[in-house]
Amino acid sequence: MSDWFVPAGSATGDGYETRISPGREGWSYTGLWTARLDAGESRTIPCGDCEWIALPLSGSYRVDAVVNGQEHHVELTGRDHVLAGPTDLAFIPRDSEFTVTATTAGTIALPHAKARTAYPFAYLAATDVPVELRGAGQASRQVQNFGTPGVLEADSLIACEVITPAGNWSSYPPHKHDTERDGIESELEEIYYFEMRVEDTPTGRDAAHFAKPFGYQRVYGTDDQPIDVLEEVRSGDIVLVPHGWHGPAMAPTGYDMYYLNVMAGPGEKRAWLICDDPAHAWVRGTWDDQQVDGRLPLHDH
Repeated sequence: MSDWFVPAGSATGDGYETRISPGREGWSYTGLWTARLDAGESRTIPCGDCEWIALPLSGSYRVDAVVNGQEHHVELTGRDHVLAGPTDLAFIPRDSEFTVTATTAGTIALPHAKARTAYPFAYLAATDVPVELRGAGQASRQVQNFGTPGVLEADSLIACEVITPAGNWSSYPPHKHDTERDGIESELEEIYYFEMRVEDTPTGRDAAHFAKPFGYQRVYGTDDQPIDVLEEVRSGDIVLVPHGWHGPAMAPTGYDMYYLNVMAGPGEKRAWLICDDPAHAWVRGTWDDQQVDGRLPLHDH
């Protein structure tokens, strides 16, 4: 097992099912906590030197924040599950404190990243989340850009959700963002948090009570920065990408794949610029005469 693979349940603490933070060995800028809460249950988070997003994976929540002595209160409608479409969310700046309280049972994700500047508290409605269909054919996927530059104001945190229908590949061609090159490539760590589901078809629904959904994730390095990850992933698993080429993320036939990406790095400019592996970049050209997978989008938006 790779050091960069974090199986579900192996990074818990203080009431969180997932607790990855900056300062972990070999890890400097990004974090992700998840908590499964019953209705009425809450968690209080001091932001410290990180900026945070309260992102419902399932369930509904109230967020109460204190930012520079000013109180903010928002209700997050949330969603039934991660494949039900985008969710609304709250952004909380560094040097603040916030409490998340479940109004219905569910799981809340708390992506965060080191921040130099405190940006304003913000609420983003689900209808304001851009949904992008990328690729074509078996490389078709759905990207929900809730926390990307141009959508959400932040100092360093970049985040999005990707849905890959059963049988498809995403994060493909393999690409990297580990070197700061102005206008070409950003230096960004990246977290992949996975959830897998049996596809929503008559056969899939019949199998849902006994099937064990899974997928695969690949990360590989360069001569200067080696890394070698090829892991079977299931719901709640995490793959950390400190550097190197990453992709594909593979959804086997029968199993839809969801992942939450959390990114940040040391650069002064908040940008998400990638560089394809030259050995595989040509694959993009094969999409020109293919259609986007007709199953997408997997929700009504």
